[in-house]
Amino acid sequence: MNYKKSHFEIHSRFRNGIFLLSIILFVVLIGYYFYPKSPSPKYNFAELISFQQQVDSLKSVAEQQKKEYRLQSFNPNFISDHKGYVLGLSTRELDRLHAYRKDDKWINSIADFKKVTQVSDSVLAIISPLFKFPEWTKKSNATVNRKYPKKKFPVKSYDQKKDLNTVSNQELEQSIGLPDFVAARIIKYRNTIGGFSLDIQIEDVPGLYEYQKDKILSMFTVKTPKKIKKVNINTASVNELVEIPYFDFETALDIKEFIEDNGNILNFNELGKIEGFSLKKIDRIKLYLTLN
Repeated sequence: MNYKKSHFEIHSRFRNGIFLLSIILFVVLIGYYFYPKSPSPKYNFAELISFQQQVDSLKSVAEQQKKEYRLQSFNPNFISDHKGYVLGLSTRELDRLHAYRKDDKWINSIADFKKVTQVSDSVLAIISPLFKFPEWTKKSNATVNRKYPKKKFPVKSYDQKKDLNTVSNQELEQSIGLPDFVAARIIKYRNTIGGFSLDIQIEDVPGLYEYQKDKILSMFTVKTPKKIKKVNINTASVNELVEIPYFDFETALDIKEFIEDNGNILNFNELGKIEGFSLKKIDRIKLYLTLN
């Protein structure tokens, strides 16, 4: 009798193999399910931002080093407060320099700078190589550093001298041997004050050396003095005081405040009590003022 075999009939060996494979797959699935999974990385954006800031900061420092500020040569007569701070000067040293320059005086050498500011030798050694003086000061300093006997100029009578108020640039250059820029400076100052009133006003021409002043006055004198209308310092307005060649607006204000606080000025030397006021030119200032 014939029996039909089932299509699903499997040999015992294959059945065992399938059973074993099923067990292996089951174990793998169980293992995968219970195996500890590594946590997915969670990025800390705050830390990333902080790190980026540090990188940017380092880049900024690198750029700053590339563009490092280098001091250039400069004229020490024109040191601002900021530049003084960069150079390492104290406020007192800067104040001494500014007060000196306020009197129309000039720093013409490293020795002058040391004497005026009283800066320490250590700081001076660092900044002095940066000093740049005009060419004419170098020539003048070379001349001054040489030891010459004091020159005696020929004494001329009043009639022999020429008028200091009418002399020209060319006459000063030719008769005295002054450099053209010095002669021009004398004429410019004379025009500024409207003419000399006394020989002593030659002292106020900026940049003149003593021997140059002596030589000028040995050959010239004021013969046509400017007529000065004196102003009463105790009653003058600020605008009237500003008209005086030696006063600027701030000085005029200081004088008026001093009079308001202390009463009328009885002696011109009392002006020395005003902070920042110099009595070095008081003999010329008095030419323009009266006390009553």
